[in-house]
Amino acid sequence: MAELEGGTFLMGDAFGEGYWSDREGMARPVTVAPFAIDTTAVTNARFAAFVAATGYRTDAERIGNSFVFHLLVHPRAEAHVVGSVPAAPWWLGVEGACWRHPEGPGSGVEGRETHPVVHVSHRDALAYCAWAGLRLPTEAEWEYAARGGLVGARYPWGDELTPDGQERCNIWQGEFPHRSTRPGGRTGTVPVTAYPPNGYGLFNMSGNVWEWCADLFAPGRPLIRGGSYLCHASYCNRYRVAARSHNTADSSTGHGGFRCARDLPGR
Repeated sequence: MAELEGGTFLMGDAFGEGYWSDREGMARPVTVAPFAIDTTAVTNARFAAFVAATGYRTDAERIGNSFVFHLLVHPRAEAHVVGSVPAAPWWLGVEGACWRHPEGPGSGVEGRETHPVVHVSHRDALAYCAWAGLRLPTEAEWEYAARGGLVGARYPWGDELTPDGQERCNIWQGEFPHRSTRPGGRTGTVPVTAYPPNGYGLFNMSGNVWEWCADLFAPGRPLIRGGSYLCHASYCNRYRVAARSHNTADSSTGHGGFRCARDLPGR
């Protein structure tokens, strides 16, 4: 974990690019106390250790299905598709999809131990935190950490998405949601340290997976931050540091994960 001194920072959208419905708000001063935060999202390996120690079953496992991006459904899972999201038909409900089987039956996490765990609900994240003696970061802590010491920047590394032509985060490339222009049409998660860290030594605060926060957007709807591998300027420009969204506490998807935080007493 990185131990951060806290203090007052500018939180919110300094560019007027936010979605009105997301209530990002204009940049304003917010103060956070000292805290520590994971340098990476919780990985499959870390979550597996939690499950091995506790026997915990995730909401996706108890419910029996979770949401998988349509291009990622494993061939053996195609017979297990039970529907789609009307407003976002690229999300398919797949029986048996869970953190162990991210693309449904036939898929697994072998070889992806250092990828972020996915298909974890807010309740699952809280259960992990309780076991580890940690907590989820508040929204203000998350944004403070993501900014890495930069004032009012658009991304954790600055204002340009690809400085000097260098990709700095795992977001959608191509025509969303039908065609990825990455080599081999690849999409999905990458290892939690796949890109350079920000100024506080934190990895992938933009893209890869959405991350749960402790705060609520509305009753029963916890906040999520950071965007994911499916974010794209044409549809979901939420990989900006100020961007925010939300989901229900028991929801799980193939692009949702989390990282942990803790207080720093006496600092």
